[in-house]
Amino acid sequence: MTRIDFAFGASDRLRAACQATRKRYQAGQRLVVYCADGARLAAFDRMLWAFDDTSFVPHVLASDPLAADTPVVLTAAAPQAAANDGEPWLLNLDDDCPPGYDGFARVLEIVSGDPAERQAARQRWRTYQAAGHEPHSHDLAGRTA
Repeated sequence: MTRIDFAFGASDRLRAACQATRKRYQAGQRLVVYCADGARLAAFDRMLWAFDDTSFVPHVLASDPLAADTPVVLTAAAPQAAANDGEPWLLNLDDDCPPGYDGFARVLEIVSGDPAERQAARQRWRTYQAAGHEPHSHDLAGRTA
């Protein structure tokens, strides 16, 4: 069953997502980043290029011909794990649960302190629970919830 992890308390959701993406890349883990909001996905894409002067996270859009060979793939369409991906992880930057999330070994959810973002995260948590998952909560400030 897919493991669902929520990281609460990010001061900046996209920046924390960049840090999580870099960690997955450095660990040799393939990652699919999903967000149906094209503007948010584009902002995340731009931030991945510039958030750290000393590291590079190779990434492309899912429609790119190099997507199958790139460790981090960004998509606004329903995310899919390719057969050759091993056990890819899914990073959800959308306000709703990603379609097809149960095809991934793990789903990462990053939540800032923004009230609207927290409310949307609570709804996703309930949706995952209703589907039979037991989401795990992590406090980015260092306290386990």
